[in-house]
Amino acid sequence: MAINPADVLLDGRVAVVTGGGAGIGRGIATGFAAFGASVAIWEQNPETCEAAAAQIGALGLATDVRDSDAVDAALARTTEELGPVSILVNNAGGVFASPLLDALYRANLRHVLLCTQRVARGMVAAGTGGSVTTVTSIEGVRAAPGYAAYAAAKAGVINYTKTAALELAPHGIRVNALAPDITLTEGIAAIAPPGSEARFGNTVPMGRPGHVDEMARAAVFLASDMASYITGQTIHVDGGTHAAGGWYHHPQTGEYSLGPTD
Repeated sequence: MAINPADVLLDGRVAVVTGGGAGIGRGIATGFAAFGASVAIWEQNPETCEAAAAQIGALGLATDVRDSDAVDAALARTTEELGPVSILVNNAGGVFASPLLDALYRANLRHVLLCTQRVARGMVAAGTGGSVTTVTSIEGVRAAPGYAAYAAAKAGVINYTKTAALELAPHGIRVNALAPDITLTEGIAAIAPPGSEARFGNTVPMGRPGHVDEMARAAVFLASDMASYITGQTIHVDGGTHAAGGWYHHPQTGEYSLGPTD
């Protein structure tokens, strides 16, 4: 089986990106469109949804992906206007202050189960297979003091990815996850104090924070035929921070250090 450069193209495929109005989701939606997919953005914020869809040439549907009726409606309209969905990226979610732990669960795990279930049913019915990718976080594999509910939800995504991969493999549906660490989204850039990029670089073996386009490249790969034998995997797109396990560049010497230093 020879490698064909065309295997990375997504021509003729319909892709849904949840939370695609900004940040990593918008980058992934842009990447999918660039590689030929017809893209639907399901985004809770109607303004960013409309802006991203207009820029990319996508179908923008203001959707609360935590709500089953809203997901069903968005899927029906996406299928009607673009065709059957063969690519799903569960990107919506995030960490935020909340007095109710359930809110973090619904924002970071429940919608993953819900959207995957609904879209996978269509893939199975069509008999064409497909790809599901969920954006988790490095916090799913390491402790996150003060963010226990968020970290637990992200860990749940990683295990769910493995189980869903096994259940859906007989239907030709691949299920994987992407785990970023420090990625310079618009939100982080807006709140980061001056000099933060250099400080972020000290914690990353590759010496810099990531870019949303680098997440998009990994997402395009997983959705394409180049990844036809990859399922149940979590790929850490993080410049090596997961592999580092706590080692970081000393801000004065640049040498690797473990734990506090003078």
